[in-house]
Amino acid sequence: MPTTFMQPSYLHIDPATRRVSLNARDPAFYRNPNAAYAALHAQCPLFYWEEQAQWFCCGYAQVNSLLRDKRFGRQILHVATRQELGLPAPASHLRDFDQAEQWSLLSLEPPEHTRLRTMVNRAFVSGQIARFRPQIATLAHTLIDGFAAQGHAELLGDFADIIPVTIIARLLGVPEAMGPQLLRWSHDYVRMYMFGRTHADELAANQAAGEFAAYVRGLIAQRRSQPQDDLISSMISSDRAGPPMTDEELVSTIIVLLNAGHEATVHQIGNAVTTILDSGLDPATLFADDAATQATVEECLRICAPVHIFSRYALQDVQLAEGVHIQKGQSIGLILAAANLDPLQFTEPLRFWPQRDQGANLSFGAGIHFCIGAPLARLELQIALPILFARLPGLRLAQRPVVKDVYHFHGLERVEVVWG
Repeated sequence: MPTTFMQPSYLHIDPATRRVSLNARDPAFYRNPNAAYAALHAQCPLFYWEEQAQWFCCGYAQVNSLLRDKRFGRQILHVATRQELGLPAPASHLRDFDQAEQWSLLSLEPPEHTRLRTMVNRAFVSGQIARFRPQIATLAHTLIDGFAAQGHAELLGDFADIIPVTIIARLLGVPEAMGPQLLRWSHDYVRMYMFGRTHADELAANQAAGEFAAYVRGLIAQRRSQPQDDLISSMISSDRAGPPMTDEELVSTIIVLLNAGHEATVHQIGNAVTTILDSGLDPATLFADDAATQATVEECLRICAPVHIFSRYALQDVQLAEGVHIQKGQSIGLILAAANLDPLQFTEPLRFWPQRDQGANLSFGAGIHFCIGAPLARLELQIALPILFARLPGLRLAQRPVVKDVYHFHGLERVEVVWG
């Protein structure tokens, strides 16, 4: 049965031309993008977004396919020059940011991507990150001990912010005391990915990138002289096949792991708690056992994904559909969060229904750029959420959370809760 919807007044769709007008900075949109996604699925799942001046796709099957399509990639200057593509020269005020991103796993294609990812991948496979299970549980209990008696808390600052950044710091070998500073750098850094960013946003991101990189270079120097049992030391080690990572490759890789290792998970804890409370379903049932917990976490990831857009460049001219031609060098946006709500894939897609078995969500992407930290993020959610609801019976929202104005990363400003 098709999903019914009311098209939001801020969204204008011309199905005949596939043209869509939508202000991504409109609070009515970014606070509830699912309403717009429902309208797009019904009328125009492949569309040209006027304000962004590029094509976007939100259908599950097509997004899933394009994430794996070798005609598209995360970089373009390895197959064409700026002059050929008509791209401007790099902005001087973004020099530090561009340098930090130069060797990011998120922005590379094979063979460089394959080489660098291989050097870090084994640290994130399920068997390796399972050793953090008791640490995550202990940390969750310790944090809750700090506020349980007071009957109220702000869950992001008191709980969600701390768990992912602490665990990724331990895995890499970064002092846990750096957690608050890592969060500040990361929050400034990711504003580069928001629509309609300002010059001030860019300056803040560039400053964060420069300070972040300088700090990471200091860590690298320390580990070269005094190796430890952590991922940074492992990446530096030369006892592996192939050339060792350069310092610039190490800087980019460590920054992306620290950012990706907590930014999305922080958002997802807040999103998941709000989604579960809004559903009215019994947390004791949702987290009754490991299978139920896993299903609940996956449904939270599906219906309120923390990362909404993943963009790719056309490495050659591509025809996506009749009348839809993507020229070499042009970018296409894949809306992961909307693909998770495709009614052709998921029955009643706007319904929170953990028992559904209708395919994997695309919240962590797919293909060679599938999120390397997905096993760790899932583990953190599967452990932290059941503990939270078990320790705080009667947990409920004290007020309606406000969604952050950072569309690419769907998260909340604060999550004020009470219990008892």
